[in-house]
Amino acid sequence: MKLIVNLPALNEEKNIGKTIKRIPKSFKGISEVLIQVIDDGSTDKTVEVAKKAGAHIVISHGRNLGLGKMFSTMRDSAVRCGADIIVNIDADGQFNPNDIQKVIDPIISGKADIVSADRFSKNSAKDIPVIKDKLNRIGAWLVGKSLGYPVADLTCGFRAHNKEAILKLNTPTGFTYTQETIIDAIGKNLRILWIPIDVTYHTSRKSRVVKTIWKYVNNSARVIIKAFRDIRPMKFFGWPGIILIGLSTLTFVLFLDRYLPEMKLEANRNYLFTSIALFLIGLQFVIFALIADMVKNSRTLTEELLYKNRLKSFGKDE
Repeated sequence: MKLIVNLPALNEEKNIGKTIKRIPKSFKGISEVLIQVIDDGSTDKTVEVAKKAGAHIVISHGRNLGLGKMFSTMRDSAVRCGADIIVNIDADGQFNPNDIQKVIDPIISGKADIVSADRFSKNSAKDIPVIKDKLNRIGAWLVGKSLGYPVADLTCGFRAHNKEAILKLNTPTGFTYTQETIIDAIGKNLRILWIPIDVTYHTSRKSRVVKTIWKYVNNSARVIIKAFRDIRPMKFFGWPGIILIGLSTLTFVLFLDRYLPEMKLEANRNYLFTSIALFLIGLQFVIFALIADMVKNSRTLTEELLYKNRLKSFGKDE
């Protein structure tokens, strides 16, 4: 089996060389190991340092295109190179490259399609800011509950994918690609496992991705809501509709209880109008649920065609 270890990088000349040199040259169950660096428009010597440190493949965007585009570039290049397993690991050295064996073992044994490092199940990542720790835990819990799939770590970038998973995943849209790809994988019924690992955060390093907590929360919330809407549309629209129709029924019963003894509509019409309004809004939600479910089925067929086209483009048609 061929393994490609992928390092997305932006202005990492101080760290990427050391990270590349720490990556083991061989792994159990792997016959060939290649190191690939996707440079997202660095203005320093990241490319030169990566090549000098021993990277086998270095691709530079020339300008900053974002993590979503880096994921797409990584996928296309890795599959063209014949990768059976692709591992993403940060270039700044916060993860231990020796843990790569841990995340590829379940894929080699056929137990998983995607394996993500888990920073939170057993303990907190060393030196991680408290607010970041809590927000990550809350986000993973919310997605897990919403989608009915246990999620241990939603945002960790240290992951392994088999070839089928990497071809099936949609191209993510932005810096929330770690969240988007996990949610997308759940929607496609890919098998995901989380492996606890130790990670040390650099206390002096500012995130290039998350500029403010508010921006992080805002973008993460949009991704989670959108995912719930697209992957579980019947729940997203259906449950509010059922609840509103239920409230409408209760309100109508209350109206009848007050109206029937004296037959006075004037004094109780607000109950009737409220019941009608709740019923109509609830009915709209139910209709939205049915339409959204049809859209989901159509999107599933489109994505399956896209997957098969990717197989063809890489000369691996079934």
